[in-house]
Amino acid sequence: MRWLLVGVHGFIFIHFGVTGKDALSITQKPRFYGVRTGQFVYIICQPSVGDKPAHVQWYKASEDDVHVHARQPLEQAKTGDSGVIQNAVLFLKNLEVEDTGVYFCKINSTWGFGTGLQVARPLDRNQAAFRSSMKDGFIILQALLLTVCAVAFLHHNRKLLVKHDIEYEEPEVDHIYEGLAIESRTEELYEELPVYDQMECTEDPWGQN
Repeated sequence: MRWLLVGVHGFIFIHFGVTGKDALSITQKPRFYGVRTGQFVYIICQPSVGDKPAHVQWYKASEDDVHVHARQPLEQAKTGDSGVIQNAVLFLKNLEVEDTGVYFCKINSTWGFGTGLQVARPLDRNQAAFRSSMKDGFIILQALLLTVCAVAFLHHNRKLLVKHDIEYEEPEVDHIYEGLAIESRTEELYEELPVYDQMECTEDPWGQN
């Protein structure tokens, strides 16, 4: 039983030792490029077992963590061999902004870690200053328009409030004046009655007979 256990452990050790020795890992150099348009770069795919023939395939993705099925093969890319490794070097020239992305190499079913490429146009200082001035002008114009709209809104609300106050006070004022007018006519009426009474008493022709 003891010898059986020793044999099993020995078989496991030999198996993992051979597997670890033959396991393939891939290194990409460099890991990142940041260049301007029109420039030239190259990416190297280097397997851990460099003395065995291998064929490298190159892919491009928009992001580093994109799924492997979303990586697009670069079938027409310019490549070069390195010893027994075919297509080990990827050449990219006359770069444009659209070339920005992450480039992966693949040997059999093993992927490299990827090389990020960022392509940007050269900075035009005059154009950048003009865009900055235009942006500041739009911000000021927007602030002025907002101020005008706020003032117009407040002025409109104020007119509505004044109109509402006038319409509310006019009936009460008219009522007060109507009451005073009625009262004044009543006093005049009572004052005129004695005059007519005296005139009837003094000028009665029938009273003389």
